[in-house]
Amino acid sequence: MFLYLSKLLPLFFYPLGLACILIIFALITLWKKPRQASTALTIALVVLLLASNGWVSRSLVRSLEFQNIPQQLPNADAIVVLGGATKPAFPPRPSVDLSEESDRMFYAAQLYHQKKAPFVILSGGRIDWSGAGPSESADMAIIMQQLGVPESAIIQEPDSLNTYENAVNVKKILRSRQFNQVLLVTSAMHMPRSLAIFNKLKISAIPAPTDFLASGDMQYISNSSEAALLNLLPEAERLYQSTRALKEYVGLVVYRLRGWL
Repeated sequence: MFLYLSKLLPLFFYPLGLACILIIFALITLWKKPRQASTALTIALVVLLLASNGWVSRSLVRSLEFQNIPQQLPNADAIVVLGGATKPAFPPRPSVDLSEESDRMFYAAQLYHQKKAPFVILSGGRIDWSGAGPSESADMAIIMQQLGVPESAIIQEPDSLNTYENAVNVKKILRSRQFNQVLLVTSAMHMPRSLAIFNKLKISAIPAPTDFLASGDMQYISNSSEAALLNLLPEAERLYQSTRALKEYVGLVVYRLRGWL
């Protein structure tokens, strides 16, 4: 139940959900309290315009992504890849599909081929109410083998349903195999929360972020008047990126309240 509520309730605090609530409130109060209705509509419009603004979305994304800048990585006992990078092979998909976060697997495969670690731990289960099918770790294993990582080097962790469980279950694997240090691969925006949880559990994890959305494009925007103007206009992709960033901040708060950070 906690897992379901943790996915459901925050939706009403993200820009789109909050705007919808404000619009519904405005429609209900439009005839009896027109001033309150107009205020709610104004706030809804401001929320959507800000969240879909290029400057705002990039600033939110960068505030998370730039906490762990890529560095020269040492060798480790294993590479840990967190789930969320694949879509199951449900019809009409002919096979496992890739999501935006699939950079995680490509980067992990690259690190493996660079001999940064002899094993790759794939962590991710499948939520029951999100549909049947193999675990995320099984889906990722298919892609990793297609990227040249041998099955003998892949360790699956198919039970975790959130980032905290990722860390808890990975720690059990590390203990059983007497691994001491890992390279933690996940999206750059997701890395601050993930790394904090691994550190809380006293796992020696070196951040290996990938899937950067912001990168260094702020300088380009500042130097181009055309790009600066376009970034003032609303765009669905920017709304999505702002929502992803806010999701991480909400996750940090919730996880800290639960004592997981």
